[in-house]
This record gives sequence, structure tokens and C-alpha cells, in this order.
Amino acid sequence: MIKALSLGWGVQSFTIAAMCALKEIENVDYAIHADTNFENMLTYRFARAWSDWLEIRGVRVITVKNEKPNEVITNRVGGEIFIPAFTNTPSSQGGRLRRQCTQRWKIAPVRRWLQTNRNKEPVEMWIGISTDEAARMKPSGVKYITNRWPLIELGMSRKDCERWLQDRGIEVPVKSSCVFCPFHNTDEWRATKKIICNWNKVVDIDRRIRKVRPPYDLFVHPARKPIETVDMRTMEEKGQIRLWDEECTGMCGL
Repeated sequence: MIKALSLGWGVQSFTIAAMCALKEIENVDYAIHADTNFENMLTYRFARAWSDWLEIRGVRVITVKNEKPNEVITNRVGGEIFIPAFTNTPSSQGGRLRRQCTQRWKIAPVRRWLQTNRNKEPVEMWIGISTDEAARMKPSGVKYITNRWPLIELGMSRKDCERWLQDRGIEVPVKSSCVFCPFHNTDEWRATKKIICNWNKVVDIDRRIRKVRPPYDLFVHPARKPIETVDMRTMEEKGQIRLWDEECTGMCGL
């Protein structure tokens, strides 16, 4: 059986890879990263810095890519788009497109590589889901892959992973995701905006998807307006006064 780690270069999957490297758990045959071409610049920088560290310690890192990286930014009217963009029309607030990006840009490239290299052996796929997101656990959906969740087995949350890395003097990576992901919350958008190359990519893609699916206009932000015009200030920055500066103690009703 082949053991493969789905390596997203985020906190959880990198923790598993580092555990393998330091021989704290059994090793995998491959740590496979599916590069969407749209990751945070900080993620790419982290991957460059730590790939050799893993390799030297026996963790073989493989990078695979989506065969059509420009699917999301096509200008062809009616062209394909695979992100869950927000929609609107002149007559309604609109809805949201179905998410296909995880399947097309991550799962499919990994499985293509496995099918080419597994020599008909079954695959045990290690996935970096921690205890705080256990609801995301699900079977692979294909017969030759059995999913396994090492962090669940170890009872580790995301915070536990961060502490594990810090205790060993290992850098903690940023959250891994596409820079324009419509699932970003306001804090994540604000963080993206601070890195100009990331933000420029977001603005460019937001503009280029606008007319891909007529009669809808498409947007990466739920405000359904051009991302560069969205007000991302906090309530305090907008001038609203906070009533309490301390965290609620749960005593308000007594």
C-alpha cells in the first residue's frame, strides 16, 4: 500500500509532514502538493523554505498542478468558472455558483499523479483535518483510496499543531488558500490586502470574472461589488464606540 499525504502547506498538513520528518510518526511515501497557481505568496515562500528540510529528513515532496490554470479567469462569455463566486442581476441580489475548484484544482491533479505512479497498489491518503474541523471528514469516494486523518487519531486541534511546531522551533505557516477565495472572511481579506502582489491578483481576477456568466455579474466578495470598493474597516475604524473592552464573562443576565 502507498501512503500519501495531501500537503497543502498550511498548519495542519505541514504539521503531519514535520512529524514524519522528525520520526514522531511513521513516514509517508509521498507528500503531494496540488498547486492551484493562486496560492498566497507567503505560502509559496514557505514551501520553498521548507521543502528541502522535509526532503533531507526523508519526506519526498511532489508538486502537481491543475492542467488549465486559467479556467477561473477566462474572458470568454459563457466560459467555465469553478470558484463559488457571488452572483447578482439587475432584478435580484443573486446567489452563488457551485464550488468545483477543490475537485478540479486539488483532488483531480493528485489522483492523476497517483494513477500514473501507484502501479495498481491501493493508496492510504493522509489528510490534515484536525479535531476542530472533524465534520469535514469523509470517504475518498474511489475504491483505490482510503482516507486517513492522523491529527484526529492524535486528538490534535489546529492550536495543538501550532504549539507542536513552536515547541520544536519550526516556523508556523499561514493558512493555505487561494488569494481570491470567496470563502474568505473580513479578517482574511484585510490580511490579503496588506500584501500588494496578492491583492493585485485578487482585483484582477475579480474584474475578469465579472461578465463570464451572463446574465449574472460575478464577484469574489459577498458585497457583490468590485473588491477594491468594499469597505473592510472594523467597526472601531468606522468610528463606532465599543460598549465593553473586556470579553463577556457570562454574568450579564444576573
